[in-house]
Amino acid sequence: MQKSIIVKEGNYYKRLDKFLRNNYENLKLGFIYKLLRKGFVYVNGKRVKKQDFVLNIGDKVEIRYNGPLEERKKEKSILPRPLDLEIIFEDKNILAINKPNGVSVHPGTGEEKVTIIEGVLHYANGEFEPHLVHRLDKHTSGVLVIAKNKQIARELTEIIRGRNILKKYQALVLGKLKGEKNKLEDILDDKKAVLYYDVLNTYRIKNIPLSLVDIELKTGRKHQIRRQFANIGSPVAGDNIYGDFEKNKILKRFVGLKRYFLHSYYLEFDYKNKRYTLMAELTNDLKKVLNRLER
Repeated sequence: MQKSIIVKEGNYYKRLDKFLRNNYENLKLGFIYKLLRKGFVYVNGKRVKKQDFVLNIGDKVEIRYNGPLEERKKEKSILPRPLDLEIIFEDKNILAINKPNGVSVHPGTGEEKVTIIEGVLHYANGEFEPHLVHRLDKHTSGVLVIAKNKQIARELTEIIRGRNILKKYQALVLGKLKGEKNKLEDILDDKKAVLYYDVLNTYRIKNIPLSLVDIELKTGRKHQIRRQFANIGSPVAGDNIYGDFEKNKILKRFVGLKRYFLHSYYLEFDYKNKRYTLMAELTNDLKKVLNRLER
């Protein structure tokens, strides 16, 4: 492993931890932060422990550590595989799709089905190099953005991390909720998690009250929407991890809800002096659920 790297335009990240994460991709994330905490990282010959240390072009970053390296497990090789993609937008910078339910974005352990990135590789046919900018869980549908090269991916990732993006979801949750611009604020995994929601409609099926909510996601924590609504006693319908298993069985039987009802329908951001507004219709399985509730 190259233990010293000069900061250049092509590998630049402002924060030291982000630079390390993206230029030492073979190392485990936790190991990188361990190297920082214990003083094994040097910038221009000086020990630096601050994760948010600001780098400049021309700086020399070194890892002075002689012990065994904790490397990531090698991921399954990614090969082009055909997949029916619903493309909602494409230009020279990005490809945006309406991700279907039940498809993982990236190969993982034991994942045999075709994944989104494999399908996009097949679609690209060598004309561009796809890179994921963000992720949606396997059973979350909606807008997914793929950058067409690594530099674009790096720049768009910075936009998302800087929260210079508008992200909206629709979810069906248990319980009868009310009002507009309701705020949920929690600490999840030691980090602040914030979202706002409006109630669009309410339903009742087999004595189970339900609310269709429009969500503006302000932060991006793991399973944030599902966890925050579960915290107020209104878990996402169909969610068997954070939700109500018995009520989910009833919903599956009577309205055909076979997964949690969560859909990313809107993304808006500025990139290279252009406003991107990306929208994805509810998938057919979720439309059918609403139609059955509205009968």
